[in-house]
Amino acid sequence: MKKTTLRSLLLALGTAAAAVALAADPAPQATSPTNPIGGKAAAARPAPGQPRLISWEELVPKDWDPMKEFKGMDLSTLQDGDPRANELLLKMQEVSNNAPTNPEMNGVEVKIPGFIVPLEESKGEVTEFLLVPYFGACIHTPPPPANQILHVRPRQGAKFRAMDTVWVTGKLQTLRNDSMMGVSGYHVTAESVTKYTGGAK
Repeated sequence: MKKTTLRSLLLALGTAAAAVALAADPAPQATSPTNPIGGKAAAARPAPGQPRLISWEELVPKDWDPMKEFKGMDLSTLQDGDPRANELLLKMQEVSNNAPTNPEMNGVEVKIPGFIVPLEESKGEVTEFLLVPYFGACIHTPPPPANQILHVRPRQGAKFRAMDTVWVTGKLQTLRNDSMMGVSGYHVTAESVTKYTGGAK
């Protein structure tokens, strides 16, 4: 994992703060903290017995502003080796790790696209992983805020690799989990993990 810097963590915090206006189909070619996969979900209600297609922005409480504590600060004057920068970095990481979840999403059967960050594997299958909204999160860049990370345990092992793009379907729970790859604010026991093909198919 790369060393976390002020700029990279600020970008990761921007994941939740950015107003994403992308269509759900197709996935953006180059995902980033401000351009996550999926974009806005369809507003239509799911058919009875079907999971609700959601976007990553729905996992963030509408009144949460991750940059609230840092407004007015001139970050351009701080270098990564500066003790003040290190102190600010720790504060930003704390805000990110404690990002609040959206209580309205607790217990909802959902379908959401994202990228796999494996935590446990067995016999060539991923048995536990984090689902993140953009390529490289937790591996090549700092973790997104906790409310932008799902801790997933598939009912059956999934034959995918790190950063594969998938659909995850299952009941969403607002449940915090700390792992070596990042802090997740949500948990899903996945009924299915399937290859992402674009759209809600």
